[in-house]
Amino acid sequence: MAYVKSYRDLEVYKLARKLAKEIFEISKTFPKEEKFSMTDQVRRSSRSVGGQIAESWAKRKYPKHFVSKLTDADGEQLETQHWVETAQDCEYISNDKATYFLNEYASVGRMLNAMMEKSDMFCKNSTTKNSS
Repeated sequence: MAYVKSYRDLEVYKLARKLAKEIFEISKTFPKEEKFSMTDQVRRSSRSVGGQIAESWAKRKYPKHFVSKLTDADGEQLETQHWVETAQDCEYISNDKATYFLNEYASVGRMLNAMMEKSDMFCKNSTTKNSS
């Protein structure tokens, strides 16, 4: 893909980073007793989405590995959705904020699935130079 020189250029990566920052900020309001449980879990899963996308970029030389890492990113976004729903159930975040995050992460999932379905477009020229 000529117009994408780095994983940092991917819209899904940009969105994942934006959402991870928003999750970090909102999780600051969670009760202190959640620090080593829900707060840690939702922060780690939300941050891992972008990390897995970055890793997938390095695996473009091997299409199956590329798709595998994107699948891991999709799993992390789904885990984040779980923690958002749990935070909503515990009334740590509002219904509106939960709906926002769930919709945005569903969008991340759709983007990742589109990348997986079109993996050949991302892997085609990866043997020339593996940019980071």
